This record gives sequence, C-alpha cells and structure tokens, in this order.
Amino acid sequence: MITPPNLKKGDTIAIVATARKNIDDNLKPAIDLAKSWGLEVVIGKSIGLDDNQLAGTDEQRASDFQTMMDNPNIHAIWCVRGGYGTARMIDLVDFSKFKHNPKWIVGFSDVTVLHSHLSNLGFATIHGIMPVNVEKASPEVEETLRKSLFGESLSYVVPCENENKSGNAEGELVGGNLSILYSLMGSKSQVDCKGKILFLEDLDEYLYHIDRMMLSLRRCGCFEGLKGLVVGSFIKMHDNEIPWGKTAYQIIADITKQYNFPVIYNFPAGHIHENNTLIFGKKVILEVGDKDSKVIFE
Repeated sequence: MITPPNLKKGDTIAIVATARKNIDDNLKPAIDLAKSWGLEVVIGKSIGLDDNQLAGTDEQRASDFQTMMDNPNIHAIWCVRGGYGTARMIDLVDFSKFKHNPKWIVGFSDVTVLHSHLSNLGFATIHGIMPVNVEKASPEVEETLRKSLFGESLSYVVPCENENKSGNAEGELVGGNLSILYSLMGSKSQVDCKGKILFLEDLDEYLYHIDRMMLSLRRCGCFEGLKGLVVGSFIKMHDNEIPWGKTAYQIIADITKQYNFPVIYNFPAGHIHENNTLIFGKKVILEVGDKDSKVIFE
C-alpha cells in the first residue's frame, strides 16, 4: 500500500465537494484550523454550486476533484461534507496522474467511495472529520487529524464493551460507512477485506437494514480471511412497529459470531462529535482485552 507524502508547514490543502452541496456552510473554522497548522487553503470550484441536493453536476464535481488531484501544488484534498453523490462521479475521474503524485484524500461517510476505490488502487487515505464538522469537533479530535496528515504516531485505547471479542490481530485497515460499502458491492470499488482489519460505522438506518447489509457482506465472503473488526458509532437507528429485537451491535455480533477474529465495539469514530481519525491502508495492531482495547498504527 502506497502512503502519500506527509504534509509539512507551507503545503496547500484543497477543499472540494464530491457529494452534497454546501451553500450555507461556514468553512471559516476549517480554514482557520488548517492555517493554524501552517497550511495554505484553496477552495474548489465545486464549493457553493447547487444542483438540487448536489454540489453541482456530476461532471462539475468530478472536474473540480480532478483539477485538485492533478495539481502538483495541492498536497491534500479535504472533502467538505458527505451526504450522497460521490459514487455518481467516481467513474468520471482519471487516477493516472494521481498514481505518480499521490496525496491525502480526507473525509468520511459518503467519502467511503473514495476510500474503497483508492484502496483497491493501492493508496492509503484518511477517514476523519470534514470542514463542515470542524466547528463542533473537539481539540482532541482535530489533533488526531493533524497527526495523521503530518505523519506523527497515532494510537487509541478504548474501554471494553460487552459485545467485544478478545484477541490480537495485525493488518491493513479498510472500511468506512456500512451503507456505502454495501452500495459498492459488485463494483470495481468494492471493499477488499481479505487479510485486512475492517472498520464499520453508520447512521440513520433501520435495524433490519443493518442486518441485511451485514448479511450481504458475509454472503459475499467479506468476513472470510478477515483479521479483525472495529465497529464505530451506529447512531440514530430506527425500528419498525414490530421490533427487530436486536441493537445494531447485537446484529453485527450475531452475523459475525462464526468467525474467530477479534472485534472492538463502540470505537469513537463515525457520525459523532468524537470522530477520531483513522488511516485506511496503513497497518494497524489490534489488541482486544478484558479491560480495554488498543488500535495502534505502525
């Protein structure tokens, strides 16, 4: 897996929209944060575009992303927000120049499309807060993003959860939003889990949808050869009038119970304020114990 060059003071980061529009979003906190790290900021042409829910047409979003990828003076691309729409533009993007001049792609949620696609091309990416999240993010979370961008050591210790499955594992970290990963199945952007450690999170889904998506991942062989599983936040879940009968974590535990890999639940990442940064494509050491669990990036 190829890791893009670490940022240094004086480098430039671009803010672009690959999905939902951001007409009224306040980007000043994000710009100020980047500048406090010694970075310059360029705002893409997709910022402020309006095509119903999307930030301009698929072609406009793809063109802006392409421009920033191909510009050697841009050292990282920070996706402004998620929502929906990245899958609509991914096939319009040419990654040939990126392969010779890789740079960090940063975001989460719908940006999972880029994480998974670039992972298959052999490049590491950063799963972390986006510009629209900065205003409400804690300084500690912001610091995890800075460390990831600048190549500093990154590790986490989290409390033990009842559903956890103890054990140790090592492998490249992949994953992202479960709904997006599910939507990519059967495409060239489908997540490759073999020999990897998988991270999952989701938001605003019906519980039976979680079961259906997890079952589909299992039936597609995603958990065969998986080294470990890190489960982030699953918040704002919905249920039907006749209850499904399990929480999201219980559903995941049930679908994966036949496998021997270690599992961490309630890892502080996803659609929550404590959305700590993860580096997809980088090797991690996973230690799940009786008192706490560790995720250590090598």
